[in-house]
Amino acid sequence: MTTENAQTAEISDQSVPAPVDVPPVGEDINLDASENYFNRELSQLQFNYRVLKQALDTTHPLINRLIFCCIFSSNMDEFFEIRVAGLRQQMKYGRETVGVDGMQPDQVLAEISRVAHDYIHEQYDIINNVLIPELEKENIHFVRRREWTPAQAEWVRNYFEEEILPVVSPIGLDPSHPFPRLVNKSLNFIVELDGKDAFGRETGMAIVPAPRSLPRLVRLPDDVCDGGDNLVFLSSMIHAHADELFPGMEVKGCYQFRLTRNADLELEDDLEDLASALRGELLSRRFGDGVRLEVADNCPEELVQFLLREFGLTERDLYQVHGPVNLTRLMAVGSLVDRPDLTYSSFSPSIPRQIRSKESMFDAIRKRPLLLLHPYENFSPVVDLLRQAAKDPHVLAIRQTLYRTGADSEIVEALADAARRGKEVTAVIELRARFSEAENLELASRLQEAGVIVVYGVVGYKTHAKMILIVRREEGRLRRYVHLGTGNYHAGNARLYTDYSFLTCDESIGDDVNKLFQQLTGMGKALKIKKLFHAPFTLHNRLISLIEREAGLGENGRIIFKFNALTEPQVIKALYRASQAGASIDLIIRGICCLRPQVPGLSENIRVRSIIGRFLEHTRVYYFGNNGKPDVYCSSADGMERNLLSRVETAFPIEEPALIERVTEDLDTYLSDNCQSWVLQSDGSYLQNQPEEGEERLASQLVLLDRLTSKPN
Repeated sequence: MTTENAQTAEISDQSVPAPVDVPPVGEDINLDASENYFNRELSQLQFNYRVLKQALDTTHPLINRLIFCCIFSSNMDEFFEIRVAGLRQQMKYGRETVGVDGMQPDQVLAEISRVAHDYIHEQYDIINNVLIPELEKENIHFVRRREWTPAQAEWVRNYFEEEILPVVSPIGLDPSHPFPRLVNKSLNFIVELDGKDAFGRETGMAIVPAPRSLPRLVRLPDDVCDGGDNLVFLSSMIHAHADELFPGMEVKGCYQFRLTRNADLELEDDLEDLASALRGELLSRRFGDGVRLEVADNCPEELVQFLLREFGLTERDLYQVHGPVNLTRLMAVGSLVDRPDLTYSSFSPSIPRQIRSKESMFDAIRKRPLLLLHPYENFSPVVDLLRQAAKDPHVLAIRQTLYRTGADSEIVEALADAARRGKEVTAVIELRARFSEAENLELASRLQEAGVIVVYGVVGYKTHAKMILIVRREEGRLRRYVHLGTGNYHAGNARLYTDYSFLTCDESIGDDVNKLFQQLTGMGKALKIKKLFHAPFTLHNRLISLIEREAGLGENGRIIFKFNALTEPQVIKALYRASQAGASIDLIIRGICCLRPQVPGLSENIRVRSIIGRFLEHTRVYYFGNNGKPDVYCSSADGMERNLLSRVETAFPIEEPALIERVTEDLDTYLSDNCQSWVLQSDGSYLQNQPEEGEERLASQLVLLDRLTSKPN
């Protein structure tokens, strides 16, 4: 494996977490010392920032740059809903815990506030001063109220009266109308009023929740415009006609705001009925404690302070923004504007030659195992395998784990079809897949109605493994066909996330997967597994033992990990020891990384890079050089405590030489990336790789697109 020595350039030295002191050089470095670890929350924030920076990367099409800005908003929403909310809960109930980085929750919250304010300020600067002007040049306009022509103003008035007024519910604030309980992340307006209403009330204030059923961005008809694509915000229409909501009163001001609430679910481990308990908790998610208040920056100070008091928040939790408070909704531009020249060119995921001419997936897999890399290679073979299994009279049973599948899933339909045809079908559905809980509850009901046996895994251990097991009778004996993956059974995600799918009929792997399903659906002691590593039982220990084996090879040791995140202290310490022993280590970590690389005497042989591009990097790969005879595993598990110690996860071996070479080549491509990769420095900052003078640009995702996909449509 080789790493390209690309020149690095820091994209911005502003708005980044404060550098952390580098540990001293020495042979007796304490691996437990807090200075050897980065804080996970601040590391997560830096990943979000790298996503935001894509909005300035002109190698991405313009509308996709806008979408990156929206993805940053969505990521920040979840960060506050879950991570910030968790820290606040610790302090509220006096349960503060200190991680390996040594930071107290209050210290972390203070640093999050400092960094997040800088990032969000920069986001609005990018929107207002870069993206909107560039969209204007492309004849795509966000038409402000002051810019409406008489014809546009008349159209907006009609839209307000016909679409908004019938469904909006303004709420005056007085003793009989207390401050309303507003839904998490909903768009709202605080209105300053003068005068008395029909009942003689003189409250001075009202709240207007924007109807959730209405789009936040509306396209103006071409016949009231002078060409181009013209879009208007719902907030602008409500602002313009707020006086119609309060007839006879003077609207002195109307200001948008949005409250982010704690959206994490807390379920006890000793539940009698997980599904019933989860249904009850889902409603509370919409009305958890407030954690962040976003307000238009022209809102008067007394109104801002009023809102902070109502939500029990402080200045640290306040974000005053110059623009819409719900930027995520700008994602709609992609569907409202027909400009394929401003979006990524389409591509056709390829079908490997091995199955292209085969009518039967079973015949193809029997010939040799199949490894697919989505989205470059099509997800359809996985769906086809299940469809064929549902109709095949020789198939007796199908078992599958489901974490996220999507509302309209062909996989779910195939499972239901198989059950209706009399096959034994079992689905292990993880109800607690974050923000997919309601969808999974509905999914469970649909499958049960079709005759599928539905179980919810093990309370206290999320079932995150991706497994399909198909039992088929062939020539008088039973053969097991298996799919194992690094991602979810979600066809939409398979077009956006990079993930491996592995299809095999290897007897040992089939037996292992069968035993894992027995553990998930039944009860009993952990069964002996031959080839797979599985959490929470063997994966953590095996991962560390393989790291230690490479450490024992000294300078001949070679480790490459590709994770979404690395936080687990014991794995990090094992990597430190391997580096100290001379092993060469490359970590491709998309998001959170608590390991501090490139510290002399501690981690000088460890390099960490993050790949950010068109697709969300999601593959998990463990590569161990093994003195020239590499051991390669793909996995559903990241290098986090929750994955390795408190979830049901699998890591599966890639054993065929051609497939090992294939995965190795993919890893080499990532390690050679000199423009979509960001390198983690020993002080905690990230530098983006740039090609050296005269060097060809190498963007790993574009290389894989060219190598694996069909030509653009």
